[in-house]
Amino acid sequence: MKNENENNSYPIKFPHAEDIEKIAQLLQANQQSGLTEQQVQKGIKDYGFNSYKAQKQQSIFLILLAQFKSPIVLLLVVAATLSFSFQHWLEGFSIIAVLFITAALGFLMELQARRSMSALKQMDVSVSKVIRNHWVVEVPSERIVPGDIVLLEAGDMVPADGRLFELHQLEADESALTGESLPVTKRLESLIKNTPLAEQSNMVFKGTAIVNGNAKVLVTGTGMHTELGKITSLVEAAEQSSTPLEKKLQGLTKKLIWITSALALIFIATGALQGKDIYLIVETALALAVAAIPEGLPIVATIALTYGMLRMAKKNVLIKRLAAVETLGGINTIFTDKTGTLTENKIEVSNLYIFEEYITVEKNKINSEYNRVIIEQLLLISTLCNNAVIHEKGTNEKELGDPIEIALLQFVADNHIDSDKINQQYPRISEEAFSSETKVMGTLHKNGSTNFVAAKGAVEVLIEKCTTFTKGDTIEILTKKEKELFLQKAEEIQAQGTRVLAFAFKEATSISTDKFLQDLTFAGFIGFLDPPRMDVIGALQSCRDAGIRVIMITGDHPATALHIAEKIKLSDKENIVITGKELESNPPEKLLFAATIFARVDPKQKFDMVSLYQKKGDIVAMTGDGINDAPALKKADIGIAMGLRGTQVAKETAEMVLKDDSFISIVSAIEQGRAIFQNIKRFLVYLLSCNLSEIFIVFGYGLFNFSFSILPMQILFLNLVTDIFPALALGMGKGNELTMKNGPRNPAEAIVVKKDWISIIVYALLMALPIMIVSWYCSSYLQYEPEVCNNITFFSLALAQLWHVFNLSSNKISFIKNEITCNAFVWYALLLCIIIIAVFYNLAPLNEILGLRMIDPTVWLIIIGTSFSPVLLIQLLKRVVKIID
Repeated sequence: MKNENENNSYPIKFPHAEDIEKIAQLLQANQQSGLTEQQVQKGIKDYGFNSYKAQKQQSIFLILLAQFKSPIVLLLVVAATLSFSFQHWLEGFSIIAVLFITAALGFLMELQARRSMSALKQMDVSVSKVIRNHWVVEVPSERIVPGDIVLLEAGDMVPADGRLFELHQLEADESALTGESLPVTKRLESLIKNTPLAEQSNMVFKGTAIVNGNAKVLVTGTGMHTELGKITSLVEAAEQSSTPLEKKLQGLTKKLIWITSALALIFIATGALQGKDIYLIVETALALAVAAIPEGLPIVATIALTYGMLRMAKKNVLIKRLAAVETLGGINTIFTDKTGTLTENKIEVSNLYIFEEYITVEKNKINSEYNRVIIEQLLLISTLCNNAVIHEKGTNEKELGDPIEIALLQFVADNHIDSDKINQQYPRISEEAFSSETKVMGTLHKNGSTNFVAAKGAVEVLIEKCTTFTKGDTIEILTKKEKELFLQKAEEIQAQGTRVLAFAFKEATSISTDKFLQDLTFAGFIGFLDPPRMDVIGALQSCRDAGIRVIMITGDHPATALHIAEKIKLSDKENIVITGKELESNPPEKLLFAATIFARVDPKQKFDMVSLYQKKGDIVAMTGDGINDAPALKKADIGIAMGLRGTQVAKETAEMVLKDDSFISIVSAIEQGRAIFQNIKRFLVYLLSCNLSEIFIVFGYGLFNFSFSILPMQILFLNLVTDIFPALALGMGKGNELTMKNGPRNPAEAIVVKKDWISIIVYALLMALPIMIVSWYCSSYLQYEPEVCNNITFFSLALAQLWHVFNLSSNKISFIKNEITCNAFVWYALLLCIIIIAVFYNLAPLNEILGLRMIDPTVWLIIIGTSFSPVLLIQLLKRVVKIID
């Protein structure tokens, strides 16, 4: 199969200047039935997949080469050079071996991180609605080919360049392509060949957004053959910037380099004054610097982030940027939509209201005793003023479109109305698309010699466009009294948690296609039941426990919103409701911050509320599904798009996509975000305390002029054993039950704070002191040889650092069963490290490299006892004295 960039021989050079029929003929496309699967396969073969040229990834060789560019490598090279200059050949080659092992481990971890990110990207697949074999189906956007018929509506991202041949009030945001900030109104007329790109009003272009109306498009260009693709091919891929977390880690590493360099110089000066061998002094100082620098930290942190993101993806949460994971842990306010997030989104028609007549609907069926003329009028409007599609059984897709419109079509079908037959009898002439500003949708149809208008929308908006209403079999003037009656009845039904839509119509011999939504006849309204998700009650309580405030922000009726809020216990206090109209009167901020529900709000008001809470200092998450939610999603610290009912524009704007639209998934993501950050912090505390214990031991032995010390190669070995595998294991923990019991952290706060540094120093001292005391006792009183005392120090420190992972669990949780002991990766890491130590102890020349010798069982008992003593001391301080956490 050809690559997407190979074929440049597109049959149409100026699609904006050609007749649509000629374009269809050249592409062998059918505007009614679309392409066949055979034509699609041929299109992919001829023109490639509909995707941009992938950014060239760094080659495996360059990734490997990059491992040798860190400060750690320079230190190892200096240590090896010193070894060779003093003719310590075995040690010199051993250091070179350590250098390559360190590079190999870093290479493997970075490769794994890249693969994890690739797996995440593959989960974020966009789809588009196309006509194939007479059916409207959803397909992956990359499988669209020239000749495809694509259906677009407000909120969609345009998947390919194409020529418009049918549209209704279509407007597109083409700022990504042309820089034009205002939406472009689209038309069908052919243009001259030299028309500038920004003025090609009969075309739509890949990567732009539909902001109003809907249309059918004949695809003329895909992938790199689109206008945006051509620009992409001219631009060199920019390097990906570091995340805030990575920058903090890099800053911490730089500080550690300066600190350890200063300590190494002090150690060299002290050793020289004591008359020690200059080679041993310098090499030990270099090894100390190597041990103290967490060289693998950025890569381990990236793996922890990507592993957590993959885990979230399995729980229906797709995180699109690594930086968003860090922000998740700091969220303290969530603005959430109602429909589908706090409710089941299983919408069904529950009741109808026609003037003074309330009709209950059971299992989508209407009792035959009611006036069928008026009911059939409602069913007719429901069919015509509708853009959803329900396929018959056996087709690729069953339902496509807005849930409310799907519910209406299902309602029509269950009452034995043939919607296809109605659409053929009433061909659509024009349409006024629904928007969050107008809150009304209308369609104009031809019916023989007359025209027919079908409209639906919010009761309080649509009723103002009506001058008459149906009363029995007659049509009467709609007075103020009747308007108030309809509005009052709608309020009563909405107070029961039912969503209400009004329906209206007009029939006349001649109706303007521009302004047909006026002087309508009010037919009545239909109630839809979307039951609350009762399982969110626990999730909302988790948010309260975690110090996170949840606020419902919806365009729905305030009574409906309040009913749902009370059912799911949105607040543990009385819910305060503020409407969009009340927001216009600028209520006091104290009232705004006290509200738990904002109803009947428009997109600008959502944006303003996010801004207001951010101004107060809150870290805000915002859910949204429509194109008009995009500004608020972008403004929020974390924008959360709905994966099921969300528009492509919302998904592109947001940092997080919920594949199941559930609020529970939001809480799960926050919990996982907190757990990931705790894992990274836990790894840091573990690593720094282990490394600091080595520094204390070397300085202690040097200060008191012990006849033995820990050797440079032993320090390098400990660095490899205690850094890499336990670090990876800690980075893959799942958190504990306290994760959502504490308040949110401040994202601006340093990773390692003052409290953590105190813990690190205490941990290091409690690991170093028992080893130093025992080694001194064995040397001074038991008269063990210096080599044996060295081995006691080495093995005691190695094992003590491995057992140290168990000190990093919270002291508020059982020491036996906690996030560390329940982490299988920790046990695997410990087993692997112990095996490595055993291999180096038993096999020559590995034991010679590390200066190890066979030790009596009695000495091993001393080593094992010494290695466990720091755990006992630390747990005593944590759980009894409670000095450290």
